Amino acid sequence: MEITIREGGPDDIPAILGMLDSCVEWLVAQGRTGQWGTKPLSQSPKTVESVGRYMGEGSVFLAEADGVPAATLTLTDSPGAYLSDLAPPGEPERYIHWLASDRRFKGHGLGSALLTHAAEETRRAGVGLLRVDCYAGDDGKLVRYYEANGFTRTEAFTVGENSWPGQLLARRV
Repeated sequence: MEITIREGGPDDIPAILGMLDSCVEWLVAQGRTGQWGTKPLSQSPKTVESVGRYMGEGSVFLAEADGVPAATLTLTDSPGAYLSDLAPPGEPERYIHWLASDRRFKGHGLGSALLTHAAEETRRAGVGLLRVDCYAGDDGKLVRYYEANGFTRTEAFTVGENSWPGQLLARRV
């Protein structure tokens, strides 16, 4: 399988939402509904708005497997407003949003390829800090995934009235 990474744009929003929906379906099948719930994210106006907003604020990248869009992430200059209570890093950063893959391509290294690409883009921009946040509940697998890709835990947090458990991670590039 040939993996290529390209910049995305507004025409890719349906494919990105499809990847997010694929992730929700996969998580639900595993009984892991705490991260993104049980309904397709494409049906959430808040999610659709978020994908478009971050795309407008930064750069979206798609990993293609043999020419088929299979994974995505968006890279911006800061975290979202939902993390406004956390202290800023005190230096320029790049921030990862909406890393997701079509679960049909699970296990082919697409997410890791995108994380490597994000680190390279950050370095090329002359920025030394790449950060991401993720769901830290259930079995902690997602946090360990980021750690396996060179990130280090920096701060735990909760969001919203349901106290959604999150973990902020950083990687020096």
